[in-house]
Amino acid sequence: MKSLHITRRLQLLSIATATFVAVQLAGPAVAAAETAPVTAQADTVHHASFTQIKQINAGDLNVGYAEVGPANGQPVILLHGWPYDINSYADASAILAAKGYHVFVPYLRGYGSTRFLSAQTVRNGQQAALALDIIAFMDALKIQKAVIGGFDWGARTADIIAALFPERCKALVSVSGYLIGSQQANVAPLSPKAELAWWYQFYFATDRGQAGYQANTYAFDKLIWQTASPQWHFDDATYNQSAEAFNNPDHVAIVISNYRWRLGLVKGEARFDAYERKLATAPAISVPTVTLEGDANAAPHPDPAAYAAKFTGKYAHHNITGGIGHNLPQEAPKAFADAIVEADGFAK
Repeated sequence: MKSLHITRRLQLLSIATATFVAVQLAGPAVAAAETAPVTAQADTVHHASFTQIKQINAGDLNVGYAEVGPANGQPVILLHGWPYDINSYADASAILAAKGYHVFVPYLRGYGSTRFLSAQTVRNGQQAALALDIIAFMDALKIQKAVIGGFDWGARTADIIAALFPERCKALVSVSGYLIGSQQANVAPLSPKAELAWWYQFYFATDRGQAGYQANTYAFDKLIWQTASPQWHFDDATYNQSAEAFNNPDHVAIVISNYRWRLGLVKGEARFDAYERKLATAPAISVPTVTLEGDANAAPHPDPAAYAAKFTGKYAHHNITGGIGHNLPQEAPKAFADAIVEADGFAK
């Protein structure tokens, strides 16, 4: 399969030659010492993008995806979150491709050029549905095993694959760590300050919120970008590039379903019940893992110390300093790419 050409590729290739230092940990996750913070500088102007999108039928979907890097390279699958898209990984993918990795970046259901194959399929955003989408995507591309990385929804999806299908995940990079949840766990109330951070989840629980998101998707998602990454001074061109992905006809339905499912306001599909029962036990993740956190992430996220013990294989955590917010792969692409290489090294 042919590699994609990425804007600003020559610039990124020079970055990709920087020396990568693997951090060796001696012992399980609970005993792993946190490494020194990694400093990155959030870019103010960032227009790197994928110039070719491919399509493939996989499970319930016709998936749009970007592909870059040599066909014989180690497969890497990178998963975006809400409200973001595959362009979060344009720079990091170029760095990884220059190192010989074969990178795949799919649009999740409800984003970009990904479409449901049937009008009758439930527009379901529950966590297990998204994870099974990626397994189907791997099957369609005949990828038996990959290094999988993600942030936000993408990190949760990657965590689930690593926990339930470790034979398909060679290594894991998860921004904000262990994000697997359950409807049962979400019954318990949080502190008032923590609940405030989830304001949009409660907004989406109402008919007014659904109508508001439908009517104001562009402005709403831009507000989330600004509040979740307060020190990332992206320009309109950068946001507009990703906002095109929110024009998907199923975007609003998937987003509303995702947040309502978390609160137990809607039921999931029966075909995912067995997976959700396993996920409700908060299963440990045994595959080699690197977790990351930005020092300026203003979106709700757990403390790294709270989830370290969930990773029972070789493990490292890095705090990325320099004003890095929620969209860490786009704000600090080299740090994210380095984490992929580090996690892959743990698996060798």
